[in-house]
Amino acid sequence: MGEARAETRIDRPADEVWATIGNYGELSWMPGVDTCELDGENDRVLGMFGMRIVERQLARDDAGRTLTYGIVDGDMKPEVHEATITVTPDGAGSNVTWDVKTDDGMVEVMKGAYQGALDALKAKLEG
Repeated sequence: MGEARAETRIDRPADEVWATIGNYGELSWMPGVDTCELDGENDRVLGMFGMRIVERQLARDDAGRTLTYGIVDGDMKPEVHEATITVTPDGAGSNVTWDVKTDDGMVEVMKGAYQGALDALKAKLEG
């Protein structure tokens, strides 16, 4: 099992960034995601790059602005996958980290995907 971190600073208040990241059923800001639908309270089904991926929300702390989820089914199902997104206030802006524990062979792929997603989120929110 390996670990990786993607991170960025966004020049928007933490509550505004969290409103986007914390909306578990909405991922239009993430590159490559064609569809995102909730299935029950804790699962979301993603259509991306021609694949179906099912993710489950494992933990959520709105006050602490953290969301932990894992890939549980679908066309790409690592043996291990647990990711945590955290939004921390930084003056008038926010720091966002996206930590992942996953199969050794998936570490660099996940890190690259999550960094690309954070870069896209920053561009969208800073407009």
